[in-house]
Amino acid sequence: MQTDKLNCRPWQATVQHMAFSVLVAALLLTVGFAQAAMYRWVDGSGRVHYTDTPPSTYQKSGGAELNKQGLVIKRTQSEAERQAEAARLAEQKRIQTERDKREQLDRALTQTYTTEAEIDLARDRALEHHKLAIRGAEIRAEAVDKNLADLRTRIASIEKAGRKVGPGLQNQLAQASKESQDIKRTIQNNEAAMETVREKYAVDKARFRELTGKP
Repeated sequence: MQTDKLNCRPWQATVQHMAFSVLVAALLLTVGFAQAAMYRWVDGSGRVHYTDTPPSTYQKSGGAELNKQGLVIKRTQSEAERQAEAARLAEQKRIQTERDKREQLDRALTQTYTTEAEIDLARDRALEHHKLAIRGAEIRAEAVDKNLADLRTRIASIEKAGRKVGPGLQNQLAQASKESQDIKRTIQNNEAAMETVREKYAVDKARFRELTGKP
């Protein structure tokens, strides 16, 4: 029996091409199944779900992407977990910032002073400014208080005589009273500032003692 070789060759090529296409499709299908993933996530009621597609709330609820063997290949944090992580990082940054600031202050302290006596001297100089301010205010207060006493005596005499106190005298009394109150506040503020200075230098001295190891 004779075979037409010319006509057979195209048919063989077609069969081979179809077989190759089927093989490729099978391989692609196999690879697709091998790479298919499952998603494990927890709903608002605490129930665990396994689905082949992530839910619409996946970014909020979080979950895990699993391969066919059930191994986690990707983890997505929930919104609460992301917030907790952000808070943790922020706290770490705050602690590091405080540590850096403390180290900077320590360097400045040891580079500025060599003995505790120098710290005491710096404290006294800082206090002197406030002492001068208080002394100046006290001197001014003596004059203002004398003026107030004179004004009140004059007003009392006018009122005793049954006459009306003029607006000019009343304004003088009001201004002198206000100045007296301002002076008292100035003295109080400087006294409070002096206490702050003492506390600051006491802390500096104690820290200097710790850093230098001096008793």
